[in-house]
Amino acid sequence: MKVLVIGSGAREHALCRSLSLDPDVTALHCAPGNAGIAEVAELHQVDALDGAAVTALATRLGAELVVVGPEAPLVAGVADAVREAGIPVFGPSKEAARLEGSKAFAKDVMAAAGVPTARSYVCTTPEEADAALAAFGAPYVVKDDGLAAGKGVVVTDDLEAARAHARACDRVVIEEFLDGPEVSLFAITDGDNVRPLQPAQDFKRALDGDEGPNTGGMGAYSPLPWADPKLVDEVVHTVLQPTVDELRRRGTPFSGLLYAGLAITSRGIRVIEFNARFGDPETQVVLARLRTPLAGLLMAAATGNLADLEPLRWSDDAAVTVVIASHNYPGTPRTGDPITGLDEVAAEHPAGDAPHAYVLHAGTKREGDAVVSAGGRVLSVTATGADLTEARDRAYRAVARIGLDGSQHRTDIAAKAAAEAAAEA
Repeated sequence: MKVLVIGSGAREHALCRSLSLDPDVTALHCAPGNAGIAEVAELHQVDALDGAAVTALATRLGAELVVVGPEAPLVAGVADAVREAGIPVFGPSKEAARLEGSKAFAKDVMAAAGVPTARSYVCTTPEEADAALAAFGAPYVVKDDGLAAGKGVVVTDDLEAARAHARACDRVVIEEFLDGPEVSLFAITDGDNVRPLQPAQDFKRALDGDEGPNTGGMGAYSPLPWADPKLVDEVVHTVLQPTVDELRRRGTPFSGLLYAGLAITSRGIRVIEFNARFGDPETQVVLARLRTPLAGLLMAAATGNLADLEPLRWSDDAAVTVVIASHNYPGTPRTGDPITGLDEVAAEHPAGDAPHAYVLHAGTKREGDAVVSAGGRVLSVTATGADLTEARDRAYRAVARIGLDGSQHRTDIAAKAAAEAAAEA
């Protein structure tokens, strides 16, 4: 199978890495890719938001499956253009991708489907926003209605900060604060059937102890030893399947990856948000544990044959991802700094051995023989182990080998869950 992946982040590197290990994949391409993806896939230049250009590239390469990684091309309708050309594509239509592209639309779908979520107001004027903030009180949750690359949400006790964020957006969703731990659950769907993946937990705040501003994600881990064993089945029954059914009822079936960001509150499960694609950095840990070949799973969703697929197989190992970010991320990150130590991480694992720790590139590019930073979140270090403690140790040992001037990373990814699991062992 010839596969073309669209995107250039750590999520796409994780996808390409898994696809490169799939014996059914005979050729792997990525556009535009990055310095790390170039080691496992042939790179091509393309405007990822241009459906016609992506379709032309897929046709020229003879791609049998196109995987659209990021949200912006999906919301722009790139999957529609590829699908209309008769090429199987993993990714929802423009209309279905509104589930991520508009938080107000997502709230409407959830209301119609009876999906539990936070109470909210959609606001388009400062007066409406002020009234909503007063109605809910602190902590204030203010969400830009549109795409914001993981930085459109402000959760704060500071009323003026909440008001400022609301005024900076054309349209906002202001909602009640949800207590309890957060969980990310991905599901593969063909528009009818839903196949859940394993749950993960990510860390949105920039600094240890969940301090600092919201980011696109500073790390993740899976599995969740503290979670109810019935959690996945409950989320499929109350959230994922009803959402898929509602979108199909509306004539806009959702085919691809449906991501539910959840809060496990004192009143039960509540949806925080939906995404229309694999989430970063949770993808890194979930795919590290998936043993079912990825290409066949994505193709089954793209062609409407998910019901015929055998049950998914998973490793019992734990996985931890730690994100290394540029100086000043998530503000105005510094770029162009050389990255060292990548070869040292790779050298720990002799050829032919499955690595316990590896580096996935996000904001990188190659300049001559050097790899330099080219974005806010630069690298994801992913490691596996018999339990979370071992996976954490391996991940942070690899992080310590990597040099990037002024870089930052959290030191507490999965620390609490690992300690609790160890105490109960």
